[in-house]
Amino acid sequence: MTEPCYLTAVRESYDTVAADYAEYVPDPVDLDPLSRAMLTAFAEIVRTADRGAVADLGCGPGKVTAHLAGLGVRAFGIDVSPRMIDLARAAHPGLRFTVGSMTALDLADDELGGILAYYSTHHTPPDLLPAVFAEFHRTLAPGGHLMVVGRVGNGEHRRVRSAYGDHPAYFDSYLLPADRIVELLNRAGLVVTNRLVDEPVEEGKREIVSFLAHKPDEAPDDQRLRTSSPR
Repeated sequence: MTEPCYLTAVRESYDTVAADYAEYVPDPVDLDPLSRAMLTAFAEIVRTADRGAVADLGCGPGKVTAHLAGLGVRAFGIDVSPRMIDLARAAHPGLRFTVGSMTALDLADDELGGILAYYSTHHTPPDLLPAVFAEFHRTLAPGGHLMVVGRVGNGEHRRVRSAYGDHPAYFDSYLLPADRIVELLNRAGLVVTNRLVDEPVEEGKREIVSFLAHKPDEAPDDQRLRTSSPR
């Protein structure tokens, strides 16, 4: 299967900026209290449900993966950038990190107890998000939980040509309305239970929304057929 052009651009761009990105992105312990609290709440939710390991999708250099592991979560990381995975493995040798794409996860059906997509879905073109969310649904165990965190907007499409130390980078970002993200998650068979809106404090910044959702223990047969991702 031919890889989508946007995914190639994301991989090559993050390979290029990986070292500076790892320096730029703060450790979770240095985040604002609300962001730390959301990660702690998600960790408690997936530990209590105990439906399987948790995949940090778009894990980058593994800082958030390691933070979840420190909170008692059986966490591992997946990222499309091989260079990011190299950095994650070097920094956190006791954890598992693999190269992969959330568009086609190399995971069994119902394998995961949780999925974290932490600022990692915004590079996906909106028309392809249903396939990504279908993969989330496919790989989550019944009763498994999902947290998606990212900036939202009014459907803006932003093109980046340099990033993190002014390295060349060629990826796009899409800022969808929060209601649209909820709609797409629901269509994929994932039930959104909470969303936390973090209003911007700086002019020109966008709202950050944390969505909590779960895969129901039982889903109607027609919904399972509708949300299944072709393999």
